[in-house]
Amino acid sequence: MGSLSGIAETDRRVIVLALARMVGAAGNSFLIVVLPLYITSDVVDIEGLLGTEVGVGAAAVTLTEPLLIGVVLSLFGFLNSLSQPFTGRLSDRTGARRPFVLAGILLLGTASGLYTVATSYPALVALRAIQGLGAALIIPATVALVNEYAASDADRGGNFGVYNTFRLIGFGFGPVLAGAVVARGPYDLSFVGLPVLDGFDAAFVAACAGAYLSFTLVFLLVRDADVEAEAGDDVSIRVRGEDRLLDPVFTLGLATVAMGACIALFATLQNQVNVRLDQPPVWFGAQFAAVTIANVIFQVPVGRASDRIGRRPFLLAGFVLLVPTTLLQGIVTVPALMMLVRLGQGIAVACVFAPSLALAGDLAREGESGTTLSVLTMGFGFGVALGPLASGWLYGFGFVVPFAVGAAAAAVALVAVFTQVEETLDTGDEPAAAAGAD
Repeated sequence: MGSLSGIAETDRRVIVLALARMVGAAGNSFLIVVLPLYITSDVVDIEGLLGTEVGVGAAAVTLTEPLLIGVVLSLFGFLNSLSQPFTGRLSDRTGARRPFVLAGILLLGTASGLYTVATSYPALVALRAIQGLGAALIIPATVALVNEYAASDADRGGNFGVYNTFRLIGFGFGPVLAGAVVARGPYDLSFVGLPVLDGFDAAFVAACAGAYLSFTLVFLLVRDADVEAEAGDDVSIRVRGEDRLLDPVFTLGLATVAMGACIALFATLQNQVNVRLDQPPVWFGAQFAAVTIANVIFQVPVGRASDRIGRRPFLLAGFVLLVPTTLLQGIVTVPALMMLVRLGQGIAVACVFAPSLALAGDLAREGESGTTLSVLTMGFGFGVALGPLASGWLYGFGFVVPFAVGAAAAAVALVAVFTQVEETLDTGDEPAAAAGAD
């Protein structure tokens, strides 16, 4: 009930933006399930690529089916995360967020539709690259809008909690729907004068339709906040702090890389986890979704609580919990325990995500929300893209090694946040804080 009441109290503009992101995230997450199946189907010709060596000497790698899939999936994350500081800065300079969101949604949706005619691997790579750039337009501008819609510091955490909850619902349930759409194909649409669609094309069309529905919601119901444009020309991400080694936002960005990687380590090892735990694939699906489920449940309460108690206690608690819940995934051998560990990791992420965005928003100068918050969104995207690649490589040294390295990275992140990040809310006077006093 706390989550529902928190959502009801949220600015309606934030709810509309969150709903639009939920629809768009669901459509985009379709592709996480569909693209690997599509690449290995008879539709896409990859036979000429398999077994080819790429690189020189010791750096050469042989192209395999998993590697080709990994490149397509990771390319989105890398292009998305590395482009965000530039797109965020550009939206700051223009003082406009909505045009970036709309343009990014069009790129995502149109590329999703074009998968229906892409039958070569290079075409898939090109379309996924376009989608990565589209996401880079959407994410910094969207989180900047959520930040700028906050009436004061005292409701910023709640806004980000609601936004992340809806986004994660779309992202979490999209793959489930995608699997059902592919499995139930083909679809005979002759009764409305359309051709028969196989499961893949139906999923691509559904992803495209979801993006265009998101575009419609944003176009009709979302407007830019009234803020002054920031006129600087350079991408100004501060690394050094004024009175400490690292800038607090940059520190949170690095810590978010570790958090994203810890979440994504699990994804690559589906077959190995199922064999180790002697479990059917349905268990892995539930365990994979557990992190998202915990996030959906706890995002709004944590975000609201961080507006009252402060950001830093939740950040520290989140990273304290992230260390053991990451390590234990390489140790437990019982399916139910793995489920509990993954739920714990989801709670850890919920403790970090909304408060970190809110803290960065507290520190962002007027007109610089896009640049400042892009440090965190870039870090998370980079971590999620890095995690599967690191896991696939580190697994060769032993099953526990990827999770041990992830736990070590989370511990370093904990130390960095503890030493470099201070509280941004004055919580000494609770009534004043609740009223939004600085």
